[in-house]
Amino acid sequence: MFLFKLHAPDNFIVGGGFFVRFSILPTYNAIVQGKTYSLSDEISRNLYDSVQLKLQGAALRWAVTESDPNRYAESMMRHRIGQGAFRVMVTDAYHRRRAVTGEKTLPVLEAAHIRPYAEKGPHLTSNGILMKSDFHTLFDRGYITIAPDYHIVVSSRLHDDYGNGKDYYKYHGEKLLILPDEKNQLPAAQYLNWHNKNVYPE
Repeated sequence: MFLFKLHAPDNFIVGGGFFVRFSILPTYNAIVQGKTYSLSDEISRNLYDSVQLKLQGAALRWAVTESDPNRYAESMMRHRIGQGAFRVMVTDAYHRRRAVTGEKTLPVLEAAHIRPYAEKGPHLTSNGILMKSDFHTLFDRGYITIAPDYHIVVSSRLHDDYGNGKDYYKYHGEKLLILPDEKNQLPAAQYLNWHNKNVYPE
């Protein structure tokens, strides 16, 4: 468990989460430093117990309002993932290599949402593909999409709108070279179909 606390004199706990996994990243990606507590220390133990009581109270209120005691338990297990964690999970799932070519120059690789977060797309690995920044831009603008069988589709609109695009048309019809090893991390058909229908359409 980790907690977010305001600085003195407020000293209020304003949020928190649970440690699930880690990834070794370059320092430019982000560094957050925190303070650790040992449960053998009385003050730390009291803090931990207080947080546990708050969580139990929240669980009780949830069960009462939702009339389903299992629903809160499920939400506690499926912790909310943020943008930063999404980027790390997608980067690791693709072995830090660009899905299209296998390129591994990490500073130019980005975790692209297939269905954007603003369009109710979740921060899930199955809703992400590791792309180079220019490919990501064209993907987001609907000039490129990925079919459910993982082959690349480049729109004729790219040439129509900009009079070029040969650097991208060479990928048309090619399959993604790098994909996650785990089945549940593969780009999900439901998100790919959504992108094909709502972002890419000719």
